[in-house]
Amino acid sequence: MITGIILLAGNSTRYGKNKNLELINGKHVFLYSLDVFQKNSKINDIILVVRKKDRDTINRIVLRKKYSKNIKIIIGGATRSESVYNALISTNSKIVVIHDAARPLIQDKYINNTIDTLNKYEGAITGVLVKDTIKIANDIGEIIESTKRINTYIGQTPQAFYRELLLNLHIKYKDDLSITDDAMLLERENHKVKITEGDYTNIKITTPSDITIAKEYLKTLDN
Repeated sequence: MITGIILLAGNSTRYGKNKNLELINGKHVFLYSLDVFQKNSKINDIILVVRKKDRDTINRIVLRKKYSKNIKIIIGGATRSESVYNALISTNSKIVVIHDAARPLIQDKYINNTIDTLNKYEGAITGVLVKDTIKIANDIGEIIESTKRINTYIGQTPQAFYRELLLNLHIKYKDDLSITDDAMLLERENHKVKITEGDYTNIKITTPSDITIAKEYLKTLDN
């Protein structure tokens, strides 16, 4: 069994309101991701992780769509890590594919590539090579080193993992606030995580201007 986990429990602080409920071309942002997971042949069921105050609204939207796959709506935590943990304990699937709902330009191939990569690795994430030279600095802005562009990636979602391994790591590192994505948990224990090819269009909606960018990118996918 493979469960898709779509995260939309964040506070959208920089956006000003719940960006996942914004409309792009008349369609709620989170529905773009949900539709791709619904149609994917490898995904058996789906968990939506939401804020408590949004649960009824999201449930009504989902019910109107009449999806064929089982969709469970659960309440997220105060952090991304807590939200993922809540989802992990809500399924018994062997594999989970975790995705940020705020990335509406997800493509079916991203899901398939991360899942297929688990045949050889313990985790897989979607990512793209950086286009610029990345500088690592200390706390007062002094450059410590520069990364090699050929080895430096921007991490995206979806990301796929073996559920039991990821759950155990969430329990072990539950108080580590420096963890910002699930792949970092595996890195801490030297588990091999592979980057699969994403795309620069797979942006995350963070500010209102990103909605305009997403609309333009969606035109290219439609074509």
